[in-house]
Amino acid sequence: MFLPFFQTLRDAGIPVSLREYLAFLEGVKAGLVTYDAEGFYYLARTALVKDERLLDRFDRAFAASFQGLEDITPGEVLDALNLPEDWLRKLAEKHMTPEERAQIEALGGFDKLIETLKERLKEQEGRHQGGNKWIGTAGTSPFGAWGYNPEGVRIGQDRSRHRRAVKVWDRREFRNLDDSVELGSRNIKVALKRLRRWARAGAHEELDLDATIRATADHGYLDVQTRPERHNAVKVLLFLDVGGSMDDHVQVVEELFSAARSEFKHLEHFYFHNCLYEGVWRDNARRWDQVTPTWDVIHTYGPDYKCIFVGDASMSPYEIAFAGGANEHWNAEPGRLWLERARAQWPDNLWINPTPQAHWPYTQSIAMIGEIFGDAMVPMTLEGITRGMKALGR
Repeated sequence: MFLPFFQTLRDAGIPVSLREYLAFLEGVKAGLVTYDAEGFYYLARTALVKDERLLDRFDRAFAASFQGLEDITPGEVLDALNLPEDWLRKLAEKHMTPEERAQIEALGGFDKLIETLKERLKEQEGRHQGGNKWIGTAGTSPFGAWGYNPEGVRIGQDRSRHRRAVKVWDRREFRNLDDSVELGSRNIKVALKRLRRWARAGAHEELDLDATIRATADHGYLDVQTRPERHNAVKVLLFLDVGGSMDDHVQVVEELFSAARSEFKHLEHFYFHNCLYEGVWRDNARRWDQVTPTWDVIHTYGPDYKCIFVGDASMSPYEIAFAGGANEHWNAEPGRLWLERARAQWPDNLWINPTPQAHWPYTQSIAMIGEIFGDAMVPMTLEGITRGMKALGR
């Protein structure tokens, strides 16, 4: 019965294997969840999703597979009630407080609640809005949606108002982890971790827990083992485009910069505008009187640095191709020449573009920068950053 769900997941781009699907069925058969829609959702997600970037896709596929409660007619609900009385009872016992269950008992007990629901379904024809008796919406009847009654049964409501029957898959709490959306600081760190490379360096010691356990087991007494402390050996040189059209991307670039600073011990950064020229700067407030010659940067940082440019690459083509093409000063040499020098100095290089990739073909300067960087231009999405970090880490 779950084959359509399995196919929906595959159609959504979630690589669910047959083994994972069989494990999911085994969990259902073993009764890991019973009478609990939310528990069923978590069981399915745990068994079928192995990559956090796919959680939002799973939520959408789950909703598509099990939607429809809001479209059920009263007659259909009545037919369904022949089966899930026990389910409704279990659900009420799980989600209602002792005080709420006491109120139901005062009204005649749970059996009375179900009996009344069936009677009203038989009597009612059509949709009802408001009120306190008929099954409908925005009222205080125990039955319906978008209202409130402590001993109620929810019918036809696509999300919770009072958190008594929450559909967690409709909340889509993981949408920012989708690898096709722009990055936030949370998942930027996930992508940047791909570049981290640890190396033994220095004389500082740290506890080697695994070796200590082995030595203690071998010798019969506590034998503490140490090893040289690990240091993050990767070095990153970050060039950030600021001003102009990049003002639209300030927040995501700030998040990228913040995440990079937390992930890399050896990080140097400089700012530029539109294209790399003969000068860069560290402080935007002093960009005119505290400029660092680009040649100094090239001569200071060795080829062991990973060089990352962040910019939308959207400018006049003259700024890239010709001397004097820059829009803020007279550049004696074209921007293309400086970019080529940078790539020659730092062979491991990357250009991250916050402009959605679907828009790249419509901007000539993006095509020109892309030609200079070859395959080393990626979009500022989780998938793009992950791909870029993988390429830099080779």
